Amino acid sequence: MESYKEELFKKIRRIPLLLPSTISLVSLYGFIILYSAAGGNINPWAYKQIMISFTLVPIIFLIAMLDIKIIYHFSYIFYFFTVIILIVVVFAGKTAMGATRWLDLGFITIQPSELVKISIILMLSRYFHNYDFKNSSDFKLVIPLFASIFPIMLVIKQPDLGTGMITLMVVLVMFLLAGVRIIYFILSGILSLALMPVIWLMLHDYQRNRVLTYLNPERDPLGTGYNIIQSKISIGSGGLFGKGLLSGTQGPLSFLPEYQTDFIFAFLAEELGFVGGIILLILYSLIIIQSLLISISCKSRFARLMCAGVTSLFFCHVFINIAMVMDLVPVVGVPLPLISYGRTMMASILIGFGLIMNAAVNSKNNI
Repeated sequence: MESYKEELFKKIRRIPLLLPSTISLVSLYGFIILYSAAGGNINPWAYKQIMISFTLVPIIFLIAMLDIKIIYHFSYIFYFFTVIILIVVVFAGKTAMGATRWLDLGFITIQPSELVKISIILMLSRYFHNYDFKNSSDFKLVIPLFASIFPIMLVIKQPDLGTGMITLMVVLVMFLLAGVRIIYFILSGILSLALMPVIWLMLHDYQRNRVLTYLNPERDPLGTGYNIIQSKISIGSGGLFGKGLLSGTQGPLSFLPEYQTDFIFAFLAEELGFVGGIILLILYSLIIIQSLLISISCKSRFARLMCAGVTSLFFCHVFINIAMVMDLVPVVGVPLPLISYGRTMMASILIGFGLIMNAAVNSKNNI
């Protein structure tokens, strides 16, 4: 019993305190913004976000304390479980705003595509952990490629282009870090360019309109260009220090759409200004740098790839969301990690950080 306690305390001491501390600060930042977005009311967004976060704390701690071999052995099982749930969504999913992305469990509604992102990272980490590039046929790369593309296509079909694109970007990063030859990425890029006309025809009308609006938001200022125009107005009106909490007008007066989810950074910039936005970016940078340092320190290839995958997922979400609300990329419906309202999104990100902390605890262990 004593040896078990000693081992547990040793593991706890190995957790890099800067990472959970910074994650907690960003989450607190998010709770405050959601509170302000609701006009100084903890309902309907901040309360639910706080509850899911506190519910996940013991789960994250458990993940961090697990022997990394357990995570390794259950990676494929978790992958197949999430893909099956994703298939269930196709036939029995909940439809809202023209998209079938959610599964109603009665007591809670979940978005399986958020969990699939984590499961793909674990699946690829395990596959490439034992992959021998020198003695294996390149044809074997088709297996992880198909295993990644299949759920991504299911996500895009929902339709959820933003989540599908981000997951694909993470897959490409993991293939690159695993050691796949650059020539395959070049050939994939050439093939993608050649297929652009076909991809364009396969897009839904609203997705094509988003691309056209990105190129020229003023082409339809009261229609497809409305969201991004209002987003830029919100960011610009915040100035250096912002209007102050509970003083934003774009969201509460219904000028800024989805200001509690996809466009929350624009709402934050209006209330807290340039300084508030920079503080958030600094906190995000600390999380990313700390996660990368943990990845580099890991002895096992599985842990390194797992950390790199979660870190790239986090970075892609931050980069695309902020670029989206500033009209640097087309609007694709990507939430801002730890800030935007979304319980399944919050759960997947925190579970991902639980995996990173597990890698830190087991950094000296091999598999």
